[in-house]
Amino acid sequence: MALHLFLVWAITAAAVPALAFGLVASAWGGGAGATVPVLLLGVPLVVGLLAMAGSPVRTVVPFCRSAPQRLAWAVLVFVLGTLGVLVGLAAYGGNVDLGNGSTRIALTGVPYVVAAAFFVPSRWVRLGALTVLAAGVAYGAFVGPAQTQQRRYEAEVARYREKAELLYLGAAPPGMQVSHAELGPSTFVVDYRPAREGNEFRYVGLVVRSSFTPTLQCPEPVQSGVTCTMGAHREMVIDHVLPGGTREVTVVRRYRNAEVEVTSQTVDEPGLRRLLNTLRPLSVAELGKLMREKRIHNKS
Repeated sequence: MALHLFLVWAITAAAVPALAFGLVASAWGGGAGATVPVLLLGVPLVVGLLAMAGSPVRTVVPFCRSAPQRLAWAVLVFVLGTLGVLVGLAAYGGNVDLGNGSTRIALTGVPYVVAAAFFVPSRWVRLGALTVLAAGVAYGAFVGPAQTQQRRYEAEVARYREKAELLYLGAAPPGMQVSHAELGPSTFVVDYRPAREGNEFRYVGLVVRSSFTPTLQCPEPVQSGVTCTMGAHREMVIDHVLPGGTREVTVVRRYRNAEVEVTSQTVDEPGLRRLLNTLRPLSVAELGKLMREKRIHNKS
């Protein structure tokens, strides 16, 4: 039985990838029509080789007792095994990790071995085949996708951490939370909005820049309706009276190796200063939460 199943694996692990390569090469060179001769030659060849693998067990496996039965058995094993290969290709197309090229070639023969094992009149062989089938389904449907998702998550976190010098957050003003954040090539922009519906007009914008002028200073000449002052700790405060009388306050401060700016029309200057006073590096846990909730995007 071991020799029988090994022959099935060896034949299919060698012949099926070769057949697939021939189909791809012919389609690439001559279109879909060119694959027909490859199928007409390749499929009967694989089926014939499988029928030969049934000869050693013709006295044990009922389906392999005569030449016609072995041919029917080979067709069934080929069809069932090919369905398994197609399912594996679909999982691989969904980024489920199936190992390197050599491993994937070796795995090609496994569905055919499982199919052949179900024809063996042995409870233990069939139980082993059922176990392999269940393990494959569990990996392809649950374990593999979960691992792929985890790898994507870790890779995305690593991309964000490449710009760690920009990833700073301040404590949200009372009743507000981070609603959106975006990492650019040299800026990190964070929007704070109300945590509950009903006060959507409240807004605070935080911008962290890696490129800035050596010394903070008010722009000259100052625009009409704009007041700019230099506060304590070399902060720059810009008070802009918008049309309609609405005041927009901006506070700019140096923080470590970055320039940080907070702006709001609804939070006063002391509130913006409190946000700046609570600046801290964005933790991995906070980053992961923002990523899961799709409230942060990387445009760098």
